[in-house]
Amino acid sequence: MAHEIAVSLLAGDRAMSVPDFFRDAKESGYDGVEMWLVPKGGFTFDATESELAGYRELAAECGLAIYSVAITPPGGAMTGTGEARAEFLRWAVRGMEIAAALGAKTVLHTTDLQPGIFYEDAYRNGIESLRELAPEVEKRGLQFALEFIWNGFLFSPIEMRNFLAAVNSPNIGFYFDPGNMAIFQKPEHWARTLGPFIKQVHLKDWKGRQNGSWTPLLQGGIDFAAVMAELHRAGYAGPLVSEVARTLAPWPETAKTMRQIGAM
Repeated sequence: MAHEIAVSLLAGDRAMSVPDFFRDAKESGYDGVEMWLVPKGGFTFDATESELAGYRELAAECGLAIYSVAITPPGGAMTGTGEARAEFLRWAVRGMEIAAALGAKTVLHTTDLQPGIFYEDAYRNGIESLRELAPEVEKRGLQFALEFIWNGFLFSPIEMRNFLAAVNSPNIGFYFDPGNMAIFQKPEHWARTLGPFIKQVHLKDWKGRQNGSWTPLLQGGIDFAAVMAELHRAGYAGPLVSEVARTLAPWPETAKTMRQIGAM
């Protein structure tokens, strides 16, 4: 199964202009892009309707699909309480409005664990936040995908699966990045356990354990053949999105390697 490939603005510079990002992505051989919404200094939540329409038109002119939008809200917490949770919901909805205006289908958000919130409370608060958000996701025809990061929350594939199952929305699922759990576990295990919940896929590679480092794709310790086998087993047919920094490997080189991985 061949997959379309994309590059995330997360692999570049948050202050990089959108036209420059599109140009570099196209010249590097990608089929599409993932945008990155930040509080300030780049592509921000303050983008106007005319700006978003212009970005969508420019992407089309470049022959690029805008697959997804990663959001870094300026405040709030999915796992918080009161105003913190309400603020998260407001920014999440704004992120979805922007994604829909760009023609993207997926909104990426990382899980969080806030100081002062006990783990079980964070778990329950997160489920309630996403249940409340689910109708807004569905209304816009989007999918909202959580990504595991190194913050000690939802730390196993079974726990992440149970969390998403409790949310119980077909539009809310998992953003799989094998690089993020390779420091602790085997990424293919996550792919199998969370297969039905996987909405989109990042590609990064990692070598070593806690004292390890990021590497160019296929130069680390991830068994990408096993990862792709599990993605195919789950029926995943969406894009593969690079989050490999250009300081690690030139974008054209990463694009070539991604097509090799996608064909595994």
